[in-house]
Parts: sequence; C-alpha cells; structure tokens
Amino acid sequence: MTEERDGVDHHVARWAAFWKDDPRFAPEIEGALVRMYDITKWARRQDAAAFAGNEDFTMEDYKTLHALMVQPYPTEATPAQLADATHVTRAAMTSRLDRLVAAGLVTREVDPTDRRRVLVRPTAKGREQWDKHIFEGMSRDRQLMGALSHEELVELNVLLRKVVRSLEH
Repeated sequence: MTEERDGVDHHVARWAAFWKDDPRFAPEIEGALVRMYDITKWARRQDAAAFAGNEDFTMEDYKTLHALMVQPYPTEATPAQLADATHVTRAAMTSRLDRLVAAGLVTREVDPTDRRRVLVRPTAKGREQWDKHIFEGMSRDRQLMGALSHEELVELNVLLRKVVRSLEH
C-alpha cells in the first residue's frame, strides 16, 4: 500500500532534485522537521482563532492563567515566576495581571510570610475560565491529531521522546 503524497513530499522532492548527489541532504530529516513545524503552526493558528475577537478573555489571559495552574507550584506564584513561565517581561506580566485581577480571575496579595513578595492565585471564576478553555484546546488537539490511531500516537510519542531526550543530553 502506498501512502498519498502531501505538500511536504513535493517540497522535499524539489530539494532532492537540487541536492541530488549531496550526502549532506537527508530527505527524511527535512520531511520530518517540516511536518512537525507545519503541525505546530496549524495548532497555533487554531488556538489563535479560538480567541480571536474576544476582548474579554484573550489568548494572553489564558496563557497566564494556564501558567498559574500548571507551573511547579500550582495555584500560587509570584509575578516574576509567571513572567518566566510565559516568557514575557515582568512589565508585560504586570499588565496581564492587572487585566486578570480586574476581571476577577486572579488575586494579587502580599505574602504574609514575606511582605516583599506578592502572590498570585486564581479565583473560582479564574479556575472555571481555565477549565473551559483547556478542554476546548484539548478538543482542537484531538481533531488535529485525529488521523492517527491510539497505537500510532503511542508510537509517535516513543519516537519523538527519543529525539527530545537526545537533545536534553
């Protein structure tokens, strides 16, 4: 059984024709990397579309709440920890937190054990928003990866884990 070709196969074929006898070109590597990039790009576009036009709760709001809910010490973090977890500046995090506090999604309180620290915690309303959006995102992810069976997803994870572990060392 032959697999149908996709746009990446055509891309790789063009490159292979150009680099036909050059051993530095590895079509399997090019194909795998371009496909992983494309899948990630599609996932990000779907996420962006899910938040498009919603000024009351933006993707940045969700990412901040998500970091608060899943970072190493869930449900409590300093603004600096959240800035690091979301890869934004501390000033940007302050703006995000201002929005989330005003919307009633998080609280910002002085740490009673160290008055120099501020602790951010989700409110019940914030947990509800996060819960709603995390499961909507999971549904989009299922749809994105729906072409693969459970067994194929397990196999894909084994292979990708092998690559990631080699990069970690």
